[in-house]
Amino acid sequence: MKKKTTTRKTIRQIVREEVAMVIQEVITELKQPTQQVSQQEQPIQEKKNFSKNSVLNDVLNETATDGDWKTIGGGEFTSNRMNELVGGQYGDMIKNTPQQNVSPNDPMAQFVNKDYREVLKKTDEKQQQKYGK
Repeated sequence: MKKKTTTRKTIRQIVREEVAMVIQEVITELKQPTQQVSQQEQPIQEKKNFSKNSVLNDVLNETATDGDWKTIGGGEFTSNRMNELVGGQYGDMIKNTPQQNVSPNDPMAQFVNKDYREVLKKTDEKQQQKYGK
């Protein structure tokens, strides 16, 4: 029993000493003059609500105001540089994709191998009639 109380007292003493040291460091830091950032360097931006989640909203606001993401890859990506972004992958996919036909004996062959161009044209016509485009 005596060992427990001695150990507790020792731990309390060590904790007090450590806390006192940390408090002294904090007080020293607080006494040092701080550098104030001028208003021209960091303009105050109004926060936008991107999400209902406050943490996610803070991160998105920080990302939006930072602006470093705009020049990733050596410059701003616009539609003129789209091919660099995708690396021509989509064009290669279309050119190099072999026509896959299902064997005529397969019951799904009539659906898979069917030419749907007429159906799509009719769908476009209906959509234009409906929305007046």
